[in-house]
Amino acid sequence: MIRTLRPVAATALLLLLAVFLLPMLLLGRPEGEGPEETGPLPTASLPIQRPTAQGGAGGDGATLVRVAMPDGTTASLTMAEYLWRVVAAEMPASFEPEALRAQAVTARTYTLYQMSIGPNPSHPDADVCTNISCCQAYLAPEEAAARWGAEAQTWGEKIARAVSDTDGQAILYEGKPIDAVFFSSAAGRTLDSVEVWGGSVPYLASVESPEGEEVPNYHTTVTVPVEEFRTVFLTQHPEADLSGAPEGWFRNRVSTSSGGVDTVEVGGVAVKGTALRTLFDLRSANFSVAADGEKVTFSVTGYGHGVGMSQYGANAMARAGSGWREILTHYYTGVVIGPWKKT
Repeated sequence: MIRTLRPVAATALLLLLAVFLLPMLLLGRPEGEGPEETGPLPTASLPIQRPTAQGGAGGDGATLVRVAMPDGTTASLTMAEYLWRVVAAEMPASFEPEALRAQAVTARTYTLYQMSIGPNPSHPDADVCTNISCCQAYLAPEEAAARWGAEAQTWGEKIARAVSDTDGQAILYEGKPIDAVFFSSAAGRTLDSVEVWGGSVPYLASVESPEGEEVPNYHTTVTVPVEEFRTVFLTQHPEADLSGAPEGWFRNRVSTSSGGVDTVEVGGVAVKGTALRTLFDLRSANFSVAADGEKVTFSVTGYGHGVGMSQYGANAMARAGSGWREILTHYYTGVVIGPWKKT
């Protein structure tokens, strides 16, 4: 066995090693060879280049989601890639990490629920779409980078961690992913699903929600000229009597569990608060209404339909020290948080 090298031979060997190894060290891992095993997310001009959560069977990295895009194409993304785009679009990246984790699990569960109930007539060849009126919001990495500016790398990594830290976790009721609906902000309480959509769902019950004046535009006002109100309302309810003084049009308000409007009589016709919200583009159905000879004024609190998880409520709970599991089991009654499995 040769135990030593002569000085000249040793020098030559070192030069050869430098020639062959130095380019590999400078270039790093080639694209497409899988995720980094250790270390931080790669620094790049975009906040995320590839999924960071690669779970086993049933995990985010092993599950493909077919997404109907606005241009009519269908994109196939891993669950990790898709969830990054949803969380980036649905919740401010400046929120607390535990709130972002709760949002990631909620978005994952909502996606799994949509995948479990079969084709949607609006996008029969895809599991979900990017239309917020149908599915969940969606923000591509390059769009996020442009929107976030100098914070793009920091916020992109923060959202990626929220997804990867909760890899494969879902909100389950009787062993199945729930219809994990969510909204922006509540007026003290969330609503029971029956109050909004007419059907009772055990895990979508009314619970307290701790957000308040820290919410942007928590209180808003919508003013509608009397004649415009009359025209719009009679288009939907021609049987209403709006011939008298506007001060007397609104009677017999019935409140929801959160203090919003369940029903109110307008010109003698009982209508849902949610219907008025839609007609006059109100941020929520938690409103009071006043009228005079010139205008009808809605004073509104909160934003969204009010059922399920409140995003600003989740952030308030996270600031107070609650973890993502506690947040989710608070907003969804009687659920279990755990790994989901393909069936």
